[in-house]
Amino acid sequence: MEIRVYADGRLDWPGGSLPCRLGRGGVRADKREGDGATPVGRFPLRRVLWRADRLARPATALPCDAIATDDGWCDDPAHPAYNRPVRLPFAPSHEELWRADGLYDVIVVLGHNDDPVVPGMGSAVFLHVADPAGAPTAGCVALPLPDLLRLLADCAPGDALVVTEG
Repeated sequence: MEIRVYADGRLDWPGGSLPCRLGRGGVRADKREGDGATPVGRFPLRRVLWRADRLARPATALPCDAIATDDGWCDDPAHPAYNRPVRLPFAPSHEELWRADGLYDVIVVLGHNDDPVVPGMGSAVFLHVADPAGAPTAGCVALPLPDLLRLLADCAPGDALVVTEG
């Protein structure tokens, strides 16, 4: 299955169409670390991470792992673990996956810049929970939690998120 995301903030899949949030830097084909843009491309859905202390395992055929308090994601282009999961504490620049704000209560790890990893081409590009206040993401795609869970129920290994400029 393909999940299509459009620059106007719409996400379509065979199960429906939903508004989504995109990066504060817009949608760009030439994604770079720190630009706040959602990258254009076709990204396999790798796995789901979720906060087991806040909700049950999402109903999905995708592989799922619970997030731990020491989970992070390296976003330092100069580090060998760039765009990879890391354990905290971790001195180089990183994202903390165990967040108080709920935005990472469910994360779909996307196959963006991971095969191979190219330093500086963007890291931690996820499909995750949208900010309830309506803020854009830092380069990810985001949906309100009920919508994200609805989408995940239709997802399986081999599915991909396709972001287009049109």
